Amino acid sequence: VQLQASGGGSVQPGGSLRLSCAASGIIFGINAMGWYRQAPGKQRELVAAITSGGSTNYVDSVKGRFTISRDNAKNTVYLQMNSLNPEDTAVYYCNAECITTGSSIREYWGQGTLVTVSS
Repeated sequence: VQLQASGGGSVQPGGSLRLSCAASGIIFGINAMGWYRQAPGKQRELVAAITSGGSTNYVDSVKGRFTISRDNAKNTVYLQMNSLNPEDTAVYYCNAECITTGSSIREYWGQGTLVTVSS
């Protein structure tokens, strides 16, 4: 199983970006999917998560600005980020709990995509 993230880049404060992360491989199902971020000198933190049924949760600092969604048919999770500010600058990682062969359940991580918010 591989997770391929895309959509990072540089944007001015107040701008928007949309991150995507597609899971591929032998996957029989995906439970929770999420986005984490790690800023320089800081620990990785959970930004947003979504269950297979569509329930979501967000870290307080992004509530009202970020929206997580998923397309179960495409094994893909998205993160729409609006009203970005410099504090959102970080490497963003996607995460998925996948059900693979033999009903094995395991967490997988994407490679990380850099988001830079600067004027």
